[in-house]
Amino acid sequence: MLPGFDGLEVCRRIQGRRPVPVLMLTARADETDMLVGLGVGADDYLTKPFSMRVLTARVHALLRRVERSSRSDSHARIVLGDLEIDVDERRVARAGVAAQLTPIEFDLLVHFARRPRVVQPRERLLSEVWDWDVHSSSAGTRAVDSHIKALRRKLGADLIRTVHGVGYALEAGS
Repeated sequence: MLPGFDGLEVCRRIQGRRPVPVLMLTARADETDMLVGLGVGADDYLTKPFSMRVLTARVHALLRRVERSSRSDSHARIVLGDLEIDVDERRVARAGVAAQLTPIEFDLLVHFARRPRVVQPRERLLSEVWDWDVHSSSAGTRAVDSHIKALRRKLGADLIRTVHGVGYALEAGS
C-alpha cells in the first residue's frame, strides 16, 4: 500500500542489493500474504494491529539473531558435500554456484549445517533460529515452511528432507 510499488517490491529490492534483516509490518493478515512476504526475503512478519511490546520483542529477537550470527566463533567454514558455507563472510555456494540468501535463510542453513541429517522440529527451529517463544504463540510454523521452500528453490530441492509430522533435516554431503 505504498505509493509507486508495494512492500514486497521494497523487500525484493533491499534483499537484491544487500541481505539485511527485514521485519514486515502490514495490515495484510492472510496466511498467503505472510508466506509471500517471507518468501521474498522478510525475516519476520507482523500484522496490524500489534502491541508495541510485541513489536519491540520481535525487533530485539531479530537483532539478537544478527549479532549472534555475526560473532559466530565456531566453524567459520562448513563444507558438506557440494555445499560450502563461509559463516564469517555469510556466503553460500552449492556445486560452485553462489546463492544469495536472506539473513534468516542463511541462519537457518547454518543451523542445519551444524547438525547435518538431524531432524529439527519446526518448534525447535523457531526457538533456536528465530528466538521465538513457541509456548506463547501458535503462529510461526508456516514461516519455517516458507523459508525451507526458499532454501530449496535457491540451493536445490534435494538439500532439505521433510520428515512429515516432525520437521526437517539437511541432507547435504550424504
